[in-house]
Amino acid sequence: MEDTYKQTKPVPRMIRFALIKEEKTPPDRRVVFSPNKLKELVEKFPEANFKVQSSDIRIFNDQEYRDAGFEVTGDISDCEVLLGVKEVPLPALIPNKKYFFFSHTIKKQPYNRDLLREILKYNIELYDHEVIVKESGARLIGFGRYAGLVGAYNGFRGIGLKENLFNLPKVESLPDLNAMLAELDKIEIPSIKIVLTGVGKVARGAKEVLDHLGIKKLSVEDYLEFEEKEPVYCNIDVLDYNKKKDGSKGNHQEFFKEPEKYDSNFLRFTEVSDLFISGHFYGDGAPVFLTAEDAKSKDFRIKYIADISCDIDGPIASTIRPSTIAEPFYGYSPETESEVDFREKESILVMAVDNLPCELPKDASEGFGEMFMKQVIPAFFNNDKDSVLERARMTQNGKLTPKFSYLQDFVDGV
Repeated sequence: MEDTYKQTKPVPRMIRFALIKEEKTPPDRRVVFSPNKLKELVEKFPEANFKVQSSDIRIFNDQEYRDAGFEVTGDISDCEVLLGVKEVPLPALIPNKKYFFFSHTIKKQPYNRDLLREILKYNIELYDHEVIVKESGARLIGFGRYAGLVGAYNGFRGIGLKENLFNLPKVESLPDLNAMLAELDKIEIPSIKIVLTGVGKVARGAKEVLDHLGIKKLSVEDYLEFEEKEPVYCNIDVLDYNKKKDGSKGNHQEFFKEPEKYDSNFLRFTEVSDLFISGHFYGDGAPVFLTAEDAKSKDFRIKYIADISCDIDGPIASTIRPSTIAEPFYGYSPETESEVDFREKESILVMAVDNLPCELPKDASEGFGEMFMKQVIPAFFNNDKDSVLERARMTQNGKLTPKFSYLQDFVDGV
């Protein structure tokens, strides 16, 4: 007898997503998915249904999304998962939704305390892009590469302006990354020594610029001794600029776990470098790079600092405030420990823009969307088998999730 029973797979549930418009001031033109990437996504995941909230500032206009086959509307209240880039203003929050954006709350940033309170009040599930990580804690998505690319470019732009050598245009005035790199092809780099800190996405982005310019990379030993007349750079990691207090050999795992066992060894680079590009991650308790007293030393040589990491009042004494895309440079006077015009002869030029990827919104959006589609979207349709969503979920049912319970005193205002 023929078996008429047929086993069928359960039909995946349709999930309604929305690309929300960015409403934070100053405006941010980035978006999680470009029209082409969104089209690719729904072909790969047909159970994903997307709406696009109308925006007059987004780098891709509304018509481009319509042409790609998506509904563009002002009302996205029927969508379950709302995808943005920057913090959502309090009046724009929709209760009982799942939100993805950079909330800037995980370090207890005071200016976003009310945002986290409202998210809890409105029973919103918050997934912060910054904590979308592997089990090891390594980040899966971000704009780091573009921060590095623009930050390094801005470092050279600042040198050109300070020394009257060349006049590079602002990145935000250029259409894309290729145009930015083409501008670099037009300049000649003076014979300077460049120290680049970090080995992550930010540092790799900055390194792309240095390599594009054809600047020779040297080992730590060769760099410290180099005295020839040509531009060179050295890319250093934590054990190159920190040393064990007891004189024993250090290791990365110990440094990140117990940084108090280490002292800074960065001054050996400040005595031989002209440009410092910071692409490192600075953790609590780690030794500082340079103090105000260090900058006063007659052996201190650094004249330009492209502080992509931009930790205010932190490991780099000259970074006394963030700068802006409109006015990316300021000067730091080692003598007075205060801000001066960056063109002043004895000042250190500081570039400390804290939203650098905004200057390359098209490329940054396309790159971010590629990562988000690969690393996050599958989790919605495979029961989150790798716990990507679970690790990134900061709030649920009006409460902080256990991983983020350390923020409770921040929310309470303690």
